[in-house]
Amino acid sequence: MACTAHRRLRITGIAGVTAWGLIACQAGQAPDSPPAHVVHASGSHSPFVAEMDASMETMVEAMADAPMTGDTDRDFATMMVPHHQGAIAMANAVLEHGKDPVLRRLAEEIIVTQQQEIGVMRSRLAATPVAHRDASQAVTRGGRERPALEADPGEPPGVIPISGRDRVYTSDQTSNTVSVIDPSANRLLGVIRLGDPVPGSLSPLYRNQLLVHGGGFSPDHRTLATVSIGSNSVTLIDTATNKVKGVVYVGRSPHEAFFTPDGKELWATVRGESYVSVIDPVRMREKRRVTTANGPAMVLFRPDGRYAFVPSSFTPEVDVVDTRTYRVVARVPQASPFSPNLAVSRDGTEVWFTLKDSGKTQVMSARPPFRILATIDSGPVTNHVTLVDNRAGRFAYVTVGGENVVKVYRRGRAPALMATIPTGDLPHGIWGSGDGTRVYVGLENQDAVAAVDTVRNKVIATIPVGQQPQQLLYVPNAVPYGKGTANLQPLGVAGQAGHLTLSAPKGEGGRARATVSVNGLGALDLIQVAATGLAPGKTYTLWLTERRTAPFGRKQALTMFTANAAGAQVSQSIGLLREVLTPPRSGKSAPSRRFLVITPAGSDTPVAVQESSRSMPTPPGPSPEPAPAAGVIGR
Repeated sequence: MACTAHRRLRITGIAGVTAWGLIACQAGQAPDSPPAHVVHASGSHSPFVAEMDASMETMVEAMADAPMTGDTDRDFATMMVPHHQGAIAMANAVLEHGKDPVLRRLAEEIIVTQQQEIGVMRSRLAATPVAHRDASQAVTRGGRERPALEADPGEPPGVIPISGRDRVYTSDQTSNTVSVIDPSANRLLGVIRLGDPVPGSLSPLYRNQLLVHGGGFSPDHRTLATVSIGSNSVTLIDTATNKVKGVVYVGRSPHEAFFTPDGKELWATVRGESYVSVIDPVRMREKRRVTTANGPAMVLFRPDGRYAFVPSSFTPEVDVVDTRTYRVVARVPQASPFSPNLAVSRDGTEVWFTLKDSGKTQVMSARPPFRILATIDSGPVTNHVTLVDNRAGRFAYVTVGGENVVKVYRRGRAPALMATIPTGDLPHGIWGSGDGTRVYVGLENQDAVAAVDTVRNKVIATIPVGQQPQQLLYVPNAVPYGKGTANLQPLGVAGQAGHLTLSAPKGEGGRARATVSVNGLGALDLIQVAATGLAPGKTYTLWLTERRTAPFGRKQALTMFTANAAGAQVSQSIGLLREVLTPPRSGKSAPSRRFLVITPAGSDTPVAVQESSRSMPTPPGPSPEPAPAAGVIGR
């Protein structure tokens, strides 16, 4: 079959692309068939060759599909971003499989420099408005008419539409897994198993990750950084293959981590101490420490990379760090000591941070003098916040665990509550999609993720995940090639859970309420109670009782806790609990039922009693490319 060009590529003038078309023609392929330049030449089907083929094909397709506007500067940047992403993918493949130290060092430099250049091009694309063109006008490329990209005055610049290449990740603290969701189908693909559940994880010979909790991702969306509190570690995971690339061990009880906008550094907050660990993500080792107030909780950067913002879990201040000098240049007072999370606006003007102990959310300027702009009473167990820009405006979505809702605030000089969205039990982590049309919410006491439509402010799907999801991340274009299901495993024991509700005794006018998750850990179960409507500063006991109503019969104390300033608290206990608290599966004999009751310490008068119980069935595991049953990823 004669051909004059490889029609699938439709690009000339970029190194290698025209040659691909010639090879395809010389090999006798149909013009629209995929290139076979390496595999056909060598006959090899090694993992390295497969990765190189996939990265090249993805790059060429992305470049061919890049919308041309007729603006030379914009078209250049639009075309070169996938070109550089292809180079980064190939460099990662060399680091994975190559041995030559000179080439490995060159690959490391390619990753860093091309990430920087991608950042520059994306910033120029975001800063440059798209010229409006009539829909009848077209840009010709490779002999093909393509509609010109039109400006949408209601669409923020740089949006990334939801696709099957996006991923949602949750850090599952009790099952020690990372759950992986395809947001285009709102379906759990499987989990990356970083460690074993209790009691195996408490063995003196345990070598894996414990209390998987926090996370961040690189600016090229190719690397996930997962923080494990109990093992003092940051695990780097390749988003395309779900494979652990390496583990960096830092100081006591790290909490969260995020990459700098240029991708050169990964900053991890070491909450059990008083510093941020600055990690070289290529060499995978700590390079320096940034001293902060005691208990740094999270770190995010202004989009231009000039400042890092670090709230504290133990000290009532947000530290602002100059990333050029690694010094704290401002200390902004928090309304209370315990801040677990913050978000920075895309335009680099404001920072929102949450206060879990007092149930507040505060807004501060992201520019000097970094003053507080607003303080909001968001509600008990205020957990995480994400900022969303879409055609309806600029909003902040805040998870309020004590009320089992997400609250939506319109951002501006005086933030205003616009909507309250019921989500499920104990909403925790939250992150928005690349186009701002959805937010995803981790439900800590429901072992699930809620997908929220931000146009209607309504939950459109609830997806089962691992046990007690904490941080949640939405990563656009996380899988540039392939199915993205390699190395995933089914939930397994992590899918064994019961979920309970406690409420104030009827007719007594109380406000106490609690959600409870009972997670299977193999031989044992972990129970977590999230209670609200309590007296601030007062101590309470969670009991296991023989009867749901008074007299309660024999009681066994499971845990004691003190309500925080917002009259709320989260507490845990371990024991043989799930079978006696939740209905048995069909075909099993029912053990003697037990029930949960909360009383003030030293009192027999209940403030909350078990209302209902329900079990979640074990979700199916990933069907394509399951990982071997034996072994733990990253062990």
